[in-house]
Amino acid sequence: MDARLNLMANKASGDFLRRANAAGKAVRDSALPSVTQELVMLRASQINGCGFCVDMHTKDSLATGETVTRLNLVAVWREATVFTEAERAALELAEQGTRIADAAGGVTDEAWTAAARHYDEDQLAALVSLIAIINAYNRLNVIVRQPAGTYVPGMFG
Repeated sequence: MDARLNLMANKASGDFLRRANAAGKAVRDSALPSVTQELVMLRASQINGCGFCVDMHTKDSLATGETVTRLNLVAVWREATVFTEAERAALELAEQGTRIADAAGGVTDEAWTAAARHYDEDQLAALVSLIAIINAYNRLNVIVRQPAGTYVPGMFG
């Protein structure tokens, strides 16, 4: 299976992705815990059906020591006992931010308040930015049908 378009080889999308990657670095370098970042990116990617990003964030998480049990339970985090309250709040915010079109009111005050109990303002800003950027990556990959399964941790930098 080949992608419909080679996003990195195309000038327009390649330029966009280089800039998006630079924006993503600001989030990666923030005080938002990297474990939380990976869980959020994995959950949004699952919701959006982005196989490439599910593959990437699962493998990146495993490479940094995340457990298979927790990764297997991200899709059903509400029923799982392996996530901290802070992670659960981040996952809820990620889900609501990803499914924003499904709810007329967008992200609920309850979800925001729960996240704000666990993350300071800078971490919340990073979390919101992360949710936005992973949704953009997911949409790019889904639109072009980017195949999954070939990602190797560290291959992009």
